[in-house]
Amino acid sequence: YIQSVAKKHGIYFSRPGNGICHQVHLERFGKPGKTLIGSDSHTPTGGGIGMLAMGAGGLDVAVAMGGGAYYITMPKMYKVNLKGKLKPFVTAKDISLEILRILSVKGGVGAIIEWGGEGIKHLSVPERATITNMGTELGATTSIFPSDEVTKKFLEAEGRGEDYTELSSDADATYDKVIDIDLDELKPLIACPHSPDNIVTVESLKGTKVDQVCIGSCTNSSLFDMLKVAALLKGKTISPNVSLSISPGSKQVLSMLADCGALSDILASGARLLECACGPCIGMGFSPNSAGVSLRTFNRNFLGRSGTKDASVYLVSPETAVAAALTGEITDPRLLG
Repeated sequence: YIQSVAKKHGIYFSRPGNGICHQVHLERFGKPGKTLIGSDSHTPTGGGIGMLAMGAGGLDVAVAMGGGAYYITMPKMYKVNLKGKLKPFVTAKDISLEILRILSVKGGVGAIIEWGGEGIKHLSVPERATITNMGTELGATTSIFPSDEVTKKFLEAEGRGEDYTELSSDADATYDKVIDIDLDELKPLIACPHSPDNIVTVESLKGTKVDQVCIGSCTNSSLFDMLKVAALLKGKTISPNVSLSISPGSKQVLSMLADCGALSDILASGARLLECACGPCIGMGFSPNSAGVSLRTFNRNFLGRSGTKDASVYLVSPETAVAAALTGEITDPRLLG
């Protein structure tokens, strides 16, 4: 039905299997400086490429598609300055968890979070998109990164160099709140059940037995993430007590993994490949065993969301996820060498 309506009105139709809308949009449609609304709360992923991207109700989106206006309350502006550079095995996901630790799941309500500072120049578009994606968990209207040379390289790599526009805030811009994060000081972090802001360091949970590991979702399923996962799994076998699922974010990601041989490294480790879709993140298959511990690279770990009411779901980076899959317990990924 959707396919027939799309054809009638000249709308792009993305077939099942093409991937998660947020990942596909970054690859194919995202343009710096444009406004985007989508009927999914993680639409702010587009902020990683310099879009003002907001989650909206389905009816609001339909009205906008029909030419109507979309209204929002004027938000406050928060600025997060990143300084320094991430250490090995510390990731964009850990930056997301750190801002959740600082602000909580309600700390961004009514605000747009702008990311800046010297530290952002070391972050790729997929890493930036991980951060803006997780901004949803702060309750923020959206999150946004400047559009710079990093953005330009990403668009050129996607064959869309002409879509690039440089975008940055004015030197005299004022903010309702300014937060500084030193990337040099950051450690691998983990969100404990049952809230994305229940944050502790990974090393503090050392030795906790793990039953299941899921890598994917719109937060951490880019080629950047998947290649790191493949490199860490290469030549190794996952713990016999762990079930590991891998969900690439899009058909492009899956094809490129296959072309370069990284997919074989993933499969040889004992991982299970799932479709390029939301999958376990929305409780669609791969629910943990009863009272099981599941480490996931997702954005939400609310009670029962996984499909198993009594499961304990933790949110982690892909590196921390692989470390747990290999050892069978929560392990600081920095110990992987």
